[in-house]
Amino acid sequence: MERRRRLLPRSVNVEIFADVVCPWCYLGQARFRQALATFDDDVQVTWRPFRLDPDAPVTATPATPHLAVKFGGAERVAEAYDRLRGLAAAEGLPYEPERGMHVNTGDAHRVIWLAGREGGPALQDAVAERLFRGQHAEGRDLGDAGTLAELAGSAGLAPEAVRSLLSSEEGLAELEQDLERALELGITGVPFFLFEGTWGVSGAQSAETLTGALREVAGNLTS
Repeated sequence: MERRRRLLPRSVNVEIFADVVCPWCYLGQARFRQALATFDDDVQVTWRPFRLDPDAPVTATPATPHLAVKFGGAERVAEAYDRLRGLAAAEGLPYEPERGMHVNTGDAHRVIWLAGREGGPALQDAVAERLFRGQHAEGRDLGDAGTLAELAGSAGLAPEAVRSLLSSEEGLAELEQDLERALELGITGVPFFLFEGTWGVSGAQSAETLTGALREVAGNLTS
């Protein structure tokens, strides 16, 4: 009798649309990492840009006053901070939202793109995590080229490569293409996890939900 070989799924491709100023994306990265830790097959992750506020200023200002205007007052913002503080603590994430800055994230997205080009998914994920922490726990200015070079450098991306990128127009066309694609896909909120360019999961879902999605997609790839 011929022995039937187990069909192994090819790598599952996941694109994560996110904005570094979004606390839910910060949570989403942590939860997706947990999902990967319990998933047996290979996954290729690519971070994609999304801008929650395309008109945000290039010069950073404290985020809390801006959020108070946007969401109906300081009390509502404080309530949101408290809720997110508890969720971040549950994931072991440092979180000090009062230090967060309101700033245009175009250059930060270009740096994340550069990390993917220079070092692949692992470096891109590390740089994204470092920028998330800079925004949500340290109050760093993600609109400042020197700050971006420092933070990305601490995650393993050459600071001089970041400075060279940000002194040029490199990566701008790719950024706009990705942002346009997000619009075409109908993405209106982040994080958004796109599996194999077809199946989407919206929001900072639990690690269990994300693991389930990975398994379902992997099953479809081998069926």
